[in-house]
Amino acid sequence: MFLHYFLAKNAVLTSFASGRATSLVVDGGGGSTIIAPVHDGYVLQKAVASSPIGGELLTDCLLKSLESKGVMIKPRYSFKRKEIQLGVCQTVDLDFPSTTESYRLYSQRVIASDIKECVCRAPDTPYDESSYSNIPMTPYELPDGQTIEIGADRFKIPDILFNPSLIQTIPGMENFVEIAPNARGLPQMAIESINKCDVDIRRELYSSILLAGGTASMQQLKERLEKDLLEESPQAARVKVLASGNATERRFSVWIGGSILASLGSFQQTWFSKSE
Repeated sequence: MFLHYFLAKNAVLTSFASGRATSLVVDGGGGSTIIAPVHDGYVLQKAVASSPIGGELLTDCLLKSLESKGVMIKPRYSFKRKEIQLGVCQTVDLDFPSTTESYRLYSQRVIASDIKECVCRAPDTPYDESSYSNIPMTPYELPDGQTIEIGADRFKIPDILFNPSLIQTIPGMENFVEIAPNARGLPQMAIESINKCDVDIRRELYSSILLAGGTASMQQLKERLEKDLLEESPQAARVKVLASGNATERRFSVWIGGSILASLGSFQQTWFSKSE
């Protein structure tokens, strides 16, 4: 049996998945967002920028915001639904006295994450409380059959990626500034990362910005990031944000890039064998 070993950085594999050797990869994961410039198949480590704002934090923000409005999300294990007549269900509460608080919170987060993925979208312009106060409500049916209405939160939560200071306006999340006092928005991080690279490749990086990761699948994120970068980048830069139209491909772009790399004929010269 032959054993082989090879290590590759996520940003490089994302770049390969899109057929590019040079790009600026914006990887929105669960625990953080990392922006990494890739040039000729190598990550320029000195220019990597990161933020603690990821999908899990946005989910927590949505959960806290809904709770502050009196919406209580019942974990799936805490009830069962029984059909009492055709098309009519009754919710019966179940008692699990030994369930830990952490598991209850995890179960609520799973539901809040689904709400975020279904109804949230990045606003076209920076979120403003007064402008979005009368926004039409969007219904969402919770697993227990309760239908809730979500208004400004579906724009406010995604905009945290662009304006981290919004977190302070969410009840229960005020201490985030103490955890990450220097959190920056996506456009600022991208420009900062490009400016740390050699002048010769900056133009190419601006025109090949790749979105990857689960958080990057959020509706209108690509359009909003491109719009903000056009406003904040140098006039000579041709800004182009690229993302797969398929949300699953964005989420798993690293794995797709790894599959492409491993299928190349030249790849067999790059791995380590067990004997080596």
